[in-house]
Amino acid sequence: MAEKSVVEKAKKIFENFLNRQGSRKTPERFSVIDELYGLPQDEHIDVEGLFLLMRNKGYTISRATIYNTLDLLVECGLAVKHQFKDKVALYEQALTYKHHDHHVCNQCRKIREFSDDRLSLIKEAMGREFKSAISSHSLVLYGDCQIEDCDNLRVI
Repeated sequence: MAEKSVVEKAKKIFENFLNRQGSRKTPERFSVIDELYGLPQDEHIDVEGLFLLMRNKGYTISRATIYNTLDLLVECGLAVKHQFKDKVALYEQALTYKHHDHHVCNQCRKIREFSDDRLSLIKEAMGREFKSAISSHSLVLYGDCQIEDCDNLRVI
């Protein structure tokens, strides 16, 4: 869960973005920020999950508003969108985003985040080889859960 000051900063950035776009600043759009940034920082959520979360909290918001708002949040750098294998698009908060990569279990679908400095060395080497200033990368590792009595395997 993001600190209150981070949420307020995200809302200010979003407000300025909407002003520049000439878009409406509705309470529903800002409630999406509240809920996305209310999640644990390493949590990924899809539109349906966010819709159900918000409906259960008493929000009156449509899936379309959530889809559109998440697209706007990605566009202005406040959310990151991921497409893992056969899953629907998942989103995570981005204001305090530190680059990381992902491991997705083929069996239980658990997503784990990781960082490894060795990837920077590979990125630099590939940049030299391709004569390219590589500015970003995305790495997703897929594997089968080997954790005995994995809690996530029980829920599938």
